[in-house]
Amino acid sequence: MGISYGDWQKLNDKLDSILIYVSRIESVTAVINAKMENIMAGMDTVVAELNGLADKVTALETVEASAVALLQGLKAALDAALASADPTAALAAVAAISDRLGSDTATLADAVTANTPAAP
Repeated sequence: MGISYGDWQKLNDKLDSILIYVSRIESVTAVINAKMENIMAGMDTVVAELNGLADKVTALETVEASAVALLQGLKAALDAALASADPTAALAAVAAISDRLGSDTATLADAVTANTPAAP
């Protein structure tokens, strides 16, 4: 007893149908892969932009912390000058603070100008 020609033909037809479905699956998989590659490329761009934004926030925090330190240092120097018993020393200290304030203000203004984006 063997397999008849008709049975072979049915088997062959079913295998052909399976191959067609496999080919369709491969086509759909290729489309999905291409879309995933586009998504991943877009994610790389988003990650790069987020890293740039994080760098800008860090720079801003650094400038802000520097400005706070400057103001705290000036206050401490003024407090020390005011507490001095020697008026000449106090006057010299205030003059030095004024000079430092002028210098540090110019430095801070330059940093703010350099890091401020142009108006759109």
